[in-house]
Amino acid sequence: MVLPGRYPTIEENAVDLHCCLMETPAASKCILHLDMDAFYPAVEVLDNPALKGKPVIVGGSRRRGVVSSASYEARRFGVHSAQPMAAALRLCPDAVVLPVRMARYKEVSGRIFEIFYRFTPLVEPLSIDEAFLDVTGSARLFGPPAEIARKIKKTVFKECGLTVSAGVAGSKFVAKIASDMEKPDGLTVVAPEKERAFLDPLPIERMWGAGKVMQAAFRKFNIRTFGDLRRMPEEWIREKFGKAGLQMHRLASGRDAREVVTGYDMKSIGHEKTFDRDIVDLEGAKRELLGLSGRVGRRMRRYGVSGKTVTLKVKYADFVLATRSGTLARPTDDGVVIYDTVCRLLAKTAFGKRPVRLLGVSVSHLSHAGTGIQLDLFRRDGTWNKRKRLNVALDRLHEKFGEESILPGTLLVKKS
Repeated sequence: MVLPGRYPTIEENAVDLHCCLMETPAASKCILHLDMDAFYPAVEVLDNPALKGKPVIVGGSRRRGVVSSASYEARRFGVHSAQPMAAALRLCPDAVVLPVRMARYKEVSGRIFEIFYRFTPLVEPLSIDEAFLDVTGSARLFGPPAEIARKIKKTVFKECGLTVSAGVAGSKFVAKIASDMEKPDGLTVVAPEKERAFLDPLPIERMWGAGKVMQAAFRKFNIRTFGDLRRMPEEWIREKFGKAGLQMHRLASGRDAREVVTGYDMKSIGHEKTFDRDIVDLEGAKRELLGLSGRVGRRMRRYGVSGKTVTLKVKYADFVLATRSGTLARPTDDGVVIYDTVCRLLAKTAFGKRPVRLLGVSVSHLSHAGTGIQLDLFRRDGTWNKRKRLNVALDRLHEKFGEESILPGTLLVKKS
């Protein structure tokens, strides 16, 4: 029983919602897609109200960086994510450019997702700032799906000071498209009987998986909208566009039976850095790789995962991209092991012969097997326990005082 005057806890709602779900007949689904509005810039404005109303760009350096996210004020000038920062600033020279503060964004994201879980245990995170929610069994507690979406939006704004756009529909595909229709702070509800009228006029560019090549192929057959695609015979679509085209045909018709999947698992964890000036010296590259490897290890330990495959990403000055991967005998979450591996992988690239503008380090094939097994090679001399204790101590310092509160001596020399 929930006492008046306070929100129910996640555990209380989970029990009540489980009962409701068990009693709800297997009828049509009620899916929400919730998408935070310009999340990174919105958090920056939240922390610094003086930025309100200004074009804010979050991303890399002005000279060589890439846009991670842009406020709606900046988007009006044509700025968008994944755009080179230099191009964004040519479009919007008065923009306020801020670095990515991932730790802060994750902190706010955790508070927002905690709100989502108050309304249903069936939450599928897609990223740090968006998720699918299955609220089919939540009506007895919170009302119809549209009302649930309104309550979530109101709660997020009240407790976190941020706006979220919501799409409400009978499937994940339609809900996701709906959430993007009235941004920012939008709410679009698509009733099952209105799906065809909603989808048919949409341009084919909005279709999941339809890249520029597929879009051009569709246009050759005068397929420019979802409705155009839907009206084509399935066999013809299969013949011309294969399984991918057939899946798009089904989505254009509103057919999407995918369930909301809880227990979302990350596929990989990584960090990369674009340099203001191309680097050519080996020691400089190793310093950068040491810093990147340490950050990746800390993130892995924060999430309680280890990984077996280490990947090095190298982008040369001419934008040609090379990746090299190595698989370890045992999973690791230790930055030293990751660093040793990427240094060996660096020798398999053209580094030293070609200038490099970007380096990246990532670890994949993740598992929740715990931490410690990765340091097995040190067990003979007792270093294993020392490394484990050292990592725990360093993680606490980084969490309390920030990423650069304590660094290897090599990186301190670099910054002096």
